[in-house]
Amino acid sequence: MAAQLYYRYSTMNAGKSIEVIKVAYNYEERGKTVMVLVPSVDNRYGKGFVTSRIGPQREATVIGDDSNILELFMRENARKPIDCVLLDECQFLKKHHVEELVEIVDSFEIPVLAYGLKNDFKNELFEGSYYMLVYADKIEEIKTICWCGRKATMVARIQDGKIVKQGKQIMIGGNDLYVSLCRKHYNDGRLGPDK
Repeated sequence: MAAQLYYRYSTMNAGKSIEVIKVAYNYEERGKTVMVLVPSVDNRYGKGFVTSRIGPQREATVIGDDSNILELFMRENARKPIDCVLLDECQFLKKHHVEELVEIVDSFEIPVLAYGLKNDFKNELFEGSYYMLVYADKIEEIKTICWCGRKATMVARIQDGKIVKQGKQIMIGGNDLYVSLCRKHYNDGRLGPDK
């Protein structure tokens, strides 16, 4: 079976980071070597960590805007063969990063599993999300729900208890700054049954 580039996306609080940690653990439990990557922009829990909101954490290699993932992979793969590449917060990737991940899959036959958001708080694609949608062999949604019980498809940015739809695209934060909502409640601005 040929290796593939997987893009697994969701809104916030759907369990993407815990999936990265779980997949890495499953590979390592079987004696396989994984390369876990995280963009430098996400430093909520310190640089160089994939951290789930429910607690578990693991170390990861930090990549910046100018990092060459293919070169990093080839260097590590020469030391010890890598069986899988895992990436958290892939929405923060640049186009060249996604193309480098494609090269890892196509030239080295190594599966790459990238997890991240699809759309931002303005309901626009991130650069990394856009190119993952373009290049991924498999696109899978990890589902979570809105406060009303419907599937959450939007990420709303919250300021002073209200949804804001203006501002810079990247502002790192957690539950204090973002909430996952269904399209209806994203559009009408309701954050809960009484809000």
